[in-house]
Amino acid sequence: MSVFTAIDYDDHEEVHFFNDKASGLRAIIAIHNTARGPALGGCRMWSYESEDAAIADVLRLSRGMTYKAAVLGVELGGGKSVIIGDPHTQKTPELLKAMGRAIASLNERYIVGEDIGTNPDDMREIGLVTNCVSCRRKEDGGYGDPAPLTALGVLSAMRAGVEVVYQRESFEGLKVTVQGVGNVGRNLCRQLVEEGATLVVADVHAANVDWAVENLGARAVAPEDIYSADADVFAPCSVGAIVNDETIGALRARLICGAANNQLARPYHADRLADAGIVYVPDYVANAGGLASCDAEWYGLDSEQVEGKVRGIYHTCKELLQESRQSNRTTTVVADEIAESRLVGGGD
Repeated sequence: MSVFTAIDYDDHEEVHFFNDKASGLRAIIAIHNTARGPALGGCRMWSYESEDAAIADVLRLSRGMTYKAAVLGVELGGGKSVIIGDPHTQKTPELLKAMGRAIASLNERYIVGEDIGTNPDDMREIGLVTNCVSCRRKEDGGYGDPAPLTALGVLSAMRAGVEVVYQRESFEGLKVTVQGVGNVGRNLCRQLVEEGATLVVADVHAANVDWAVENLGARAVAPEDIYSADADVFAPCSVGAIVNDETIGALRARLICGAANNQLARPYHADRLADAGIVYVPDYVANAGGLASCDAEWYGLDSEQVEGKVRGIYHTCKELLQESRQSNRTTTVVADEIAESRLVGGGD
């Protein structure tokens, strides 16, 4: 794949490829935009089916981080990194330190955090060789795992969606399908049950599903059946590109709001959802809670103020959804306009 002509290339400022033979590291770091500040984004470790798939993922994810930071109003830009490999069998301290050296070579233009396949323990290893790290453990001077705050942001966004779509303020009795019961998905499931919602869950890892069934009374379905399960809200909390030509027709929920990045396979799927009468809360708005924690950690802000900023995602989503309805434009168009105005003007 040629980066400059890739379908997901969006005037990225920098794309770096790293190879460390000794540790087995093969990684890509993409810096999309630094107009608001240094690029911040998690490090994803995944067994990609091809190098092209890894490039496409890092390009899309880094762009999403730019827009997420702009809508959230923090002084950060958008970046992302991917390590090609199985995090369960190929992740080693040596590989993580090699990743740290790669990040250090960028001279504070990119700040790493956790993502799928990485965690705060990994950030500690990376942090041994570079200070450009967020999502560190509290005992290491960080703010800890951002997953609970990411989930809280999704819950706040979902609350706005439920009010707009269903004209109700309570989650009591609401049926929510959650795709992916990993770190963020698990926290979201717990919060939803506390709010009175009933859950249907699916995950490729049986242990995650078993946990939700045993601890939260969730109903389990096969991963391929999650789209057609009877629900009021569909919450994607795993990989991206799951809203596509094949799945839109199967969806029964009228509201999509989840933690996964890049939920739409392509931009035109926003129009397909609107045509189907399904309201979509743009993922980079709903899942910005974790970024609020990373921002506070990087700039040394008061951690007690972070939760208030995350809960404020509700107001952003409420205004966005109302504007979408009033102007008859998709939610993605409205959200992108908000983000792009802040990239150009630098305001909040």
